[in-house]
Amino acid sequence: MTTELRVLSAAESDAWFGCLELAFGGVPFSPESREMYAALAEPQRALAHWDGADCVGTAGSYSFRLTVPGGAAVPTAGVTGVSVSSTHRRQGLLTAMMRRQLDDVRSWGEPLAVLLASEPGIYGRFGYSAATTETNLRIDTSRASLALPPGTGGVRVRRSSPAQALDACEAVYAQLAPSRPGTPLRRPGWERVPVNDPESGRKGGSPLQCVLAERDGEVTGYATFHLRPAWDDAGPRGTVAVRDLAALDPASYAALWRFLFGIDLTTVVECHNRPADDAVLRLVSDVRRCEVRQRDGLYVRLVELGAALEARRYQAPVDVVLEVEDTFCPWNAGRWRLTAEAKGAATCRRTDEEPDLALSVNQLGAAYLGGVSLTTLAAAGQVRELRVGALAEAALAFSSDVQPWCPHGF
Repeated sequence: MTTELRVLSAAESDAWFGCLELAFGGVPFSPESREMYAALAEPQRALAHWDGADCVGTAGSYSFRLTVPGGAAVPTAGVTGVSVSSTHRRQGLLTAMMRRQLDDVRSWGEPLAVLLASEPGIYGRFGYSAATTETNLRIDTSRASLALPPGTGGVRVRRSSPAQALDACEAVYAQLAPSRPGTPLRRPGWERVPVNDPESGRKGGSPLQCVLAERDGEVTGYATFHLRPAWDDAGPRGTVAVRDLAALDPASYAALWRFLFGIDLTTVVECHNRPADDAVLRLVSDVRRCEVRQRDGLYVRLVELGAALEARRYQAPVDVVLEVEDTFCPWNAGRWRLTAEAKGAATCRRTDEEPDLALSVNQLGAAYLGGVSLTTLAAAGQVRELRVGALAEAALAFSSDVQPWCPHGF
């Protein structure tokens, strides 16, 4: 069977979306979601496999900038919409799309590619690895209270509609983005994504609601959420399903959580995709009343290894020679000398010197944002120390002040 892989044309977008919907269970996008993502699409970055007139494979990417350790925003390809029709599996279509896509990303001068994986086992062979952790919480607010920091009384929390609050929320997001590796900087139009509210995504809950934290008339934080009413013989058992929460200072952060904990007729606050080091776990009176579950988050692929390693900053001085394996993007393979002062500019150049550490590009991707320790990877047999002391030196340098995190809806 012969298929053709080519860049998508504007007239083919309906067929492209149709193939993607079938691959993810046949549930169509809501009209609002489809219109939104079509408007955000960059057609020259979308690929499709065709079997005659039928679209049988899809892959796309968005161009944006990703925060890396040190606060720089690095040009990045946000991979999305990857699918292969069930009639065309195991025929090399996915590999061909990944090959073409990474070649294109390299030609566009983007040193990183990232994705959120529907099936994590797929992408390792293409050089991707999980670099962030997302934390899901289910907090019993009937049994857990909050220890509020000083100054909370000076914060006002008021309701607003998500649409009316959009500019204020985006301003808070933009201020916070440089402080946490893994956070995308939103391009114009992407502010619609976090407040997109199709009924199919509410899981029986209310339309999306929003509250703002304010101090001296200035917005210092926001939370968006759904309410899911429930009752049993003992009374109300509703759930507050938090979509987003962000704040510029500890008092505003705590005031927003206090509001969510205190909503009438609810006994549970449920949060998906919070940072692994979310401070709410230090505010609750009884962490055992918080069901904490963690899973893989953002997957990172170093497309141009040298440029990617030079773009970030390092926690401590480092001077190591890395022996890197990369079979899918062989231009990254070989020996690289990485040197940097603490928090200063780095250089990463090819070298013929003897290596200090040996690892694959997957392990570099996992450690790149500072959320996965090279020491942990070495304990798993995925990094080999070839010079005594090199592992400890590199592990400290690659660490981060905060856990990297990628909020969904970027």
